Amino acid sequence: MDFQNRAGSKPGSGGVASSQNEAIERRERLRKLALETIDIQKDPYFMRNHLGQYECKLCLTLHMNEGNYLAHTQGKRHQYNLGRRAAQDAKDTVMPVPMAKPKAPVRKTVKIGRPGYRVTKQRDPETNARSLVFQIDYPDIEEGMQPRHRFMSAYEQRVEAPDPNYQYVIFSAEPYENIAFKIPNKEIDKGDDKFQTYWDHLKLNFTLQLFFKDEPMPPMPQ
Repeated sequence: MDFQNRAGSKPGSGGVASSQNEAIERRERLRKLALETIDIQKDPYFMRNHLGQYECKLCLTLHMNEGNYLAHTQGKRHQYNLGRRAAQDAKDTVMPVPMAKPKAPVRKTVKIGRPGYRVTKQRDPETNARSLVFQIDYPDIEEGMQPRHRFMSAYEQRVEAPDPNYQYVIFSAEPYENIAFKIPNKEIDKGDDKFQTYWDHLKLNFTLQLFFKDEPMPPMPQ
């Protein structure tokens, strides 16, 4: 039979390749490609059964050797099933919903005005250091509450232009408005018996006594 003159053949060729030969060549190309790109030991769908055959757990197919299995992984069926599995996994994935942090309830207290107070200027009889005594009356303070105080620099407040020569001491207790006193911006002596606070829960009176360290001081504002 003259294979060279058959339809579709080219001069010098061995004739038209059969579809079987084409399939064999295609599987060989796919196998070589898979060998270069796939680590079969890390393939989650690869399994070797007790008969020595190779199974694809994704497509439920049997293969006689690794090369045949690797060629299968590059085929349309396996690639199609990979796409389906990826879509199903994405659908089944439960995305965590961020929970809103509970907001602390805003405390709303009706203020009843400023408390009564007395400020006394003193001097230490031994060191001549200047001292201030603050006595704040809280007759209607909320039950179980104790007054608080803190010091604030002139640059924290927004009531008047900052003056670096002074600082503020602030007292607070619900339901009263906060009150602040402008005092010299000098170092306060925190030594023993030099800085004291006392809350008289019977008379509902809060006392704070402080001493400035011994150095020249600007006068107290009037």
